[in-house]
Amino acid sequence: MLKKPYEQIIPRLEREAIETVLGMENGYVLDFSDRTFDDFFFETVNIDPSAQPRLFSGRGTSKAKRLRSFIENASPHLAAKVLRELWEHREAYFFVGSKISEKTETLYFSAIARIEGRADQIDTTAIEAFEPNETLEELVASIRRDLDAKKPHTAIDRLHTYCMKRFAALIRKHGGPDCGKDDPLHSRVGKYVKILQQKHNLTPVSDRIVKTHIAVFQEMNPIRNDQSFAHDNETLVTMEEARFIFDSVTAFLRFSKAIDGRLFED
Repeated sequence: MLKKPYEQIIPRLEREAIETVLGMENGYVLDFSDRTFDDFFFETVNIDPSAQPRLFSGRGTSKAKRLRSFIENASPHLAAKVLRELWEHREAYFFVGSKISEKTETLYFSAIARIEGRADQIDTTAIEAFEPNETLEELVASIRRDLDAKKPHTAIDRLHTYCMKRFAALIRKHGGPDCGKDDPLHSRVGKYVKILQQKHNLTPVSDRIVKTHIAVFQEMNPIRNDQSFAHDNETLVTMEEARFIFDSVTAFLRFSKAIDGRLFED
């Protein structure tokens, strides 16, 4: 089956947003040189462009043309991950360019969502062992095994446990109080969102994103109790609902890490 070209994968308005955000005019991509462009791919997705030229060929040798080729040739989840990482690079290094409008930012992330919609696999890169802990590492591994087997509905209970641990750790690393056993997940997420609002100058878009996601975490509580393997439930959450929960949770984890990534650095 022939792969679709870049222009068919992403509609014109979303494509223009990508090119604007990444400064792709005249063949450039952000502030990358040819060397740092290759380094970026190796560091973020463990791909060495010189060793896998097929992913970057077909359009030309400029960095912008190579990126368009990568979006065409790479798996959807890799293409989406690279676009997210490029956004994070832009935000972290305050790429010199015109201020990005809210509409352009929305279209950029709509393009990422569209690309991810082509993939069967849930991106598990956001589910990580955030501190040295053998139990945590096994928890992460067990979640990934179920996702690799395309069984997100069987991993909901462990995703809930993982999020309880992760948000407790985030609050603690910011100097907040330890979370008690009776603190529900959405309460922990709410406390962390308040920390983000207090410590970071969130844009209106970022503020809405973090607030909106609290409802997703709140819905996980009854689903875990009544529709997962946490208890002897006759009815399980549907595959589609489980997929939506995983996509929403991992999207929030990636987004919060982009804003507050230093918490995960040793």
